[in-house]
Amino acid sequence: MRCFRILPAFFILVFIGGAAPALWPQTAGNGRMELGDPAAFIGLTLEALINRFGAPQSVYAVRGLEDWQDDVVFVYPQADFYVYRDRVWQIGLQSAYGIRIGDPRAAAVLAMGDGAQDFEDHILLSLPGKSWPLMLRVNLGGIAAAAGGVSALFVYRPDF
Repeated sequence: MRCFRILPAFFILVFIGGAAPALWPQTAGNGRMELGDPAAFIGLTLEALINRFGAPQSVYAVRGLEDWQDDVVFVYPQADFYVYRDRVWQIGLQSAYGIRIGDPRAAAVLAMGDGAQDFEDHILLSLPGKSWPLMLRVNLGGIAAAAGGVSALFVYRPDF
């Protein structure tokens, strides 16, 4: 008879234990969902972007120097996705590859390694992997970064 009283309690504990991890979103310590390698999202279709991240927090247009350079930017907590026609060609990030906005220039240069090209206002690094060329651009100075530190991070297709 005692077995029948323990059995329901056992099932309740199993249910709570199995369901508990699904009750909270899987986020990083800063409360933001992890992207993994941001380069993997370059080339994503608009449909795939929305299927992956849902509706954006906001959408705005970026005017390029030429008419054909206009982009639509989909803003998510994880990143800003720049879309030309129906594909993501650039991603703006708060952090990537061991670099965060606000880091000093020296930290960005160290994280990017020997292959980085250091310019006065930005650093470029060619990224390996895809069927197309990819670059990591780290902008320096500006309002967001004191004393020439990291003000913006972008992963993009330079051929787009």
